[in-house]
Amino acid sequence: MDPQDVVMYPLMTEVASRILEAENKLVFIVNLKASKGDIRRAVEELYEVRVEKVNVAITPKGLKKAFVKLHPEYKAVDVAIKLGIL
Repeated sequence: MDPQDVVMYPLMTEVASRILEAENKLVFIVNLKASKGDIRRAVEELYEVRVEKVNVAITPKGLKKAFVKLHPEYKAVDVAIKLGIL
Protein backbone atom coordinates (compact mmCIF):
# COMPACT_ATOMS: atom_id res chain seq x y z
CA MET A 1 0.00 0.00 0.00
CA ASP A 2 1.06 3.58 -0.63
CA PRO A 3 2.11 5.37 2.64
CA GLN A 4 -0.42 8.17 2.05
CA ASP A 5 -3.17 5.55 1.73
CA VAL A 6 -2.16 3.81 4.98
CA VAL A 7 -1.92 6.73 7.43
CA MET A 8 -5.05 8.85 7.28
CA TYR A 9 -4.26 11.39 10.04
CA PRO A 10 -2.56 11.71 13.44
CA LEU A 11 -4.79 11.68 16.50
CA MET A 12 -4.15 14.07 19.38
CA THR A 13 -6.42 13.64 22.38
CA GLU A 14 -5.69 14.12 26.05
CA VAL A 15 -4.85 10.43 26.43
CA ALA A 16 -2.75 10.44 23.25
CA SER A 17 -0.71 13.39 24.55
CA ARG A 18 -0.01 11.49 27.79
CA ILE A 19 1.08 8.41 25.81
CA LEU A 20 3.21 10.65 23.58
CA GLU A 21 5.21 12.00 26.50
CA ALA A 22 5.30 8.96 28.80
CA GLU A 23 5.77 6.09 26.35
CA ASN A 24 7.27 7.74 23.21
CA LYS A 25 4.24 6.67 21.14
CA LEU A 26 2.31 8.40 18.37
CA VAL A 27 -1.35 7.63 17.64
CA PHE A 28 -2.72 7.55 14.10
CA ILE A 29 -6.02 6.72 12.43
CA VAL A 30 -5.12 4.31 9.64
CA ASN A 31 -6.77 2.46 6.77
CA LEU A 32 -8.85 -0.53 7.94
CA LYS A 33 -7.08 -2.80 5.44
CA ALA A 34 -3.56 -1.82 6.56
CA SER A 35 -1.50 -4.45 8.39
CA LYS A 36 0.98 -3.70 11.17
CA GLY A 37 3.81 -4.07 8.63
CA ASP A 38 2.13 -1.58 6.28
CA ILE A 39 1.72 0.89 9.15
CA ARG A 40 5.38 0.48 10.21
CA ARG A 41 6.69 1.08 6.68
CA ALA A 42 4.37 4.06 6.11
CA VAL A 43 5.32 5.84 9.36
CA GLU A 44 9.03 5.20 8.80
CA GLU A 45 8.82 6.54 5.24
CA LEU A 46 6.55 9.54 5.90
CA TYR A 47 8.14 10.81 9.12
CA GLU A 48 11.75 9.56 8.71
CA VAL A 49 11.87 7.69 12.05
CA ARG A 50 12.48 4.09 13.15
CA VAL A 51 9.48 2.24 14.55
CA GLU A 52 9.98 -0.21 17.40
CA LYS A 53 6.44 -1.59 17.76
CA VAL A 54 2.92 -1.14 16.36
CA ASN A 55 -0.32 -1.96 18.20
CA VAL A 56 -3.74 -1.52 16.61
CA ALA A 57 -7.30 -1.27 17.88
CA ILE A 58 -10.66 -0.87 16.20
CA THR A 59 -12.68 1.96 17.74
CA PRO A 60 -16.43 1.70 18.41
CA LYS A 61 -16.94 4.04 15.44
CA GLY A 62 -15.28 1.48 13.15
CA LEU A 63 -11.97 3.31 12.69
CA LYS A 64 -8.59 1.61 13.05
CA LYS A 65 -6.30 3.31 15.57
CA ALA A 66 -2.55 2.57 15.50
CA PHE A 67 -0.28 3.12 18.49
CA VAL A 68 3.24 3.48 17.08
CA LYS A 69 6.16 3.20 19.52
CA LEU A 70 9.27 4.90 18.20
CA HIS A 71 12.83 3.66 18.64
CA PRO A 72 14.48 5.35 21.70
CA GLU A 73 16.81 7.43 19.51
CA TYR A 74 13.75 9.29 18.13
CA LYS A 75 11.42 11.47 20.19
CA ALA A 76 7.68 11.30 19.53
CA VAL A 77 7.39 14.88 20.82
CA ASP A 78 9.69 16.11 18.03
CA VAL A 79 7.62 14.33 15.38
CA ALA A 80 4.38 15.74 16.86
CA ILE A 81 5.81 19.27 16.77
CA LYS A 82 6.87 18.73 13.15
CA LEU A 83 3.33 17.57 12.33
CA GLY A 84 1.87 20.62 14.08
CA ILE A 85 -0.28 18.64 16.52
CA LEU A 86 1.57 19.67 19.67
